[in-house]
Amino acid sequence: MDRLAGKVAIIFGAGPNIGGTIAYFMAREGAKVVVSDVAPKAAEDTATFIRGRGLAATAAVGDALDEADVIAIVDCAVKTYGRVDIVMNMAGKVHWSSVLDMDTAEFREAICSFPTAGLLTTKYAAKAMISGGHGGSIIHLLSTTAHFGQAEASAYATAKAGLMNFARSAAMDLGRYGIRVNTVTPCSVEHQLWTKMKEEVVTETFTLKPGRPQYSRDDYLKNLPLGRFPRASDIAWAAVFLASDESQCITGIDIPVDAGLRHKYPTWRPGDATGANINDYTRRMRRTAYGEEL
Repeated sequence: MDRLAGKVAIIFGAGPNIGGTIAYFMAREGAKVVVSDVAPKAAEDTATFIRGRGLAATAAVGDALDEADVIAIVDCAVKTYGRVDIVMNMAGKVHWSSVLDMDTAEFREAICSFPTAGLLTTKYAAKAMISGGHGGSIIHLLSTTAHFGQAEASAYATAKAGLMNFARSAAMDLGRYGIRVNTVTPCSVEHQLWTKMKEEVVTETFTLKPGRPQYSRDDYLKNLPLGRFPRASDIAWAAVFLASDESQCITGIDIPVDAGLRHKYPTWRPGDATGANINDYTRRMRRTAYGEEL
């Protein structure tokens, strides 16, 4: 468990699901981690969890959309651990609405947020890497929506698609310094079944808010060739790979962690043949935090 030995990682977004799991998995692989979040409790809880496993972690409160905060977080990593080798960025703001009802101010906020966090985290981490005389790995979290049109998600889709092409362009700018920039794309993640859907998830008639296009979690599951939703741990393992020297000649790519969703024939529903259904799935599902079963 030393794939990241000697490396220092900053995780922007430190809750117990995706961000905290990535931070914990990187720490388990030998990295010293700085876990950052705009919510002080989220950052400290994650750092405390990791330290409780005998691993190195520091909490840093800040907003990845704020330039001064990002500078301070990167400085914290350098002052605490001497360098920055890895950055994982998940920050941004989401607004859902049909284009017919979309508030212009909310649209601007959403489409600026993800690429802006991408720019700030990439820019200042790269400066620290260059100043330290070494390369590094910068990873941004996307969404399946970055690759497709989605009803009620024009702002989110625009923002994530913008972040995707920002990452590709940054990879070209920073390649000469040995700094790699890549992205990871999950689809709907398993923990959303208990963090967002609550009791409604066990029905086959779950819908979005009134007025939004209707679909069920069962519909979603039936479209996944692997027959399961990705877990935070699946995303974390992809991030560990991109952070490690195993991917030292990989830059500008996107890794889909989506159970095969993006690459299947659009009208094929594999779950119709396998009998997959959301009620059975949720009964078998085990809740996790930081990638460990509760």
